[in-house]
Amino acid sequence: MRIFETLESRVRGYIRSFPVVFESSKGAILKDEMGKEYIDFFAGAGTLNYGHNNDHVIKAMIEYLEKDGVLHGLDMATTAKKKFLEKFKSTILEPRNMDYKIQFTGPTGTNAVESALKLARTIKGRSNIVAFTNAFHGLSMGSLAVTGNEFYRDEAHISRSNVSFMPFDSYLGTDFNTLDYFRKALTDKSSGLDLPAAVILETIQAEGGINIASPEWLSELSDICREFEILLIVDDIQVGNGRSGDFFSFEESGIKPDIITLSKAIGGGLPLAMVLMRPDLDQWKPGEHTGTFRGNNLAFIASAQCLDYWDTNDLSESVKYKSKIMKEELERVAEKFPELEAKVRGRGMIYGLEIPELNLGTEISKKCFENGLIIELAGGEDQVLKLLPPLIIDEALLKEGISIIESSIEKILNEKLEKASGEFTL
Repeated sequence: MRIFETLESRVRGYIRSFPVVFESSKGAILKDEMGKEYIDFFAGAGTLNYGHNNDHVIKAMIEYLEKDGVLHGLDMATTAKKKFLEKFKSTILEPRNMDYKIQFTGPTGTNAVESALKLARTIKGRSNIVAFTNAFHGLSMGSLAVTGNEFYRDEAHISRSNVSFMPFDSYLGTDFNTLDYFRKALTDKSSGLDLPAAVILETIQAEGGINIASPEWLSELSDICREFEILLIVDDIQVGNGRSGDFFSFEESGIKPDIITLSKAIGGGLPLAMVLMRPDLDQWKPGEHTGTFRGNNLAFIASAQCLDYWDTNDLSESVKYKSKIMKEELERVAEKFPELEAKVRGRGMIYGLEIPELNLGTEISKKCFENGLIIELAGGEDQVLKLLPPLIIDEALLKEGISIIESSIEKILNEKLEKASGEFTL
């Protein structure tokens, strides 16, 4: 690890949580240089929905490379892009009766968010954007302005103007409809809320702590946006691509966002980001928003292969089946350790185990890693263990990973009990 400490910037993060050198990966397993295997409940922060080194993806990419397929083409037409667009239209858009134009942005999620915000402001001629508590939309300037976590929002490097935050669903408790407050602020000329160009949200707040907007809340939010002529942007970067059980996380609610951002898993493990917009919103001038790496041809090949999973309902049904397993197993763990006062919440194959005691989540994540499980944290205080395994993980491995969480918690609690007992004896 010395070379990383010597040469790589202090800004590195995940390497601190998982301090080994990984050498290979397959499916839902990572292996380090010493040959130790780890079950992956992180999946590249939701990038590897279809697993590490998916055979179908690897085969297609190798064939493309061996034929000297175009790797870099700016936004020129290529056979790789053509194949992807045709596949995305026939497999994703048409079966859902969705009509969107597609913009390829720079290769990361924050590039897609920046593009969506810029487009919305341009179309509406208004600068204000409404975002929600606990939101995470990226770490470049515009995306960071609509991100809620104060850890990232240092005033030395962010402009906080032109963004208003509203309470997310259940933020003020399950008995309070937060959209009543939003509507009141929109109609009250003394509320201080400037009419926004757009509302941006994640239907499932992943980094924010696995907070889930109900279908009813999303439907009402969509109605408010229509009533006040506000564009609705759904950031589906982390929880799209099947993570919820449907390809898009908002499908259950029946809403039709004006703009959708996608990245992470859409690239099949490679960098790719895109914005879907209603055709009438495609008001860009040619070349008005560009980037050297807008559209990754090798990622187009990988993504087209991943989209084959959506030719049938098999993957969707599998995700929903494994979702029940995750929920039942985590609730069993929470009941086994009542002293944790843990709460379970999630949908599809993104689940969280919230543990109120400060820093205990960090201890559990560390112990899990020692025991062969990679799992990260979420929430403003890192109080939520975030389960984000590849969608293709088999049932036995999924249960094994949760059993590692259980045994790690048990070991930590026993150690605390022994320590307390020793201190009492002294």
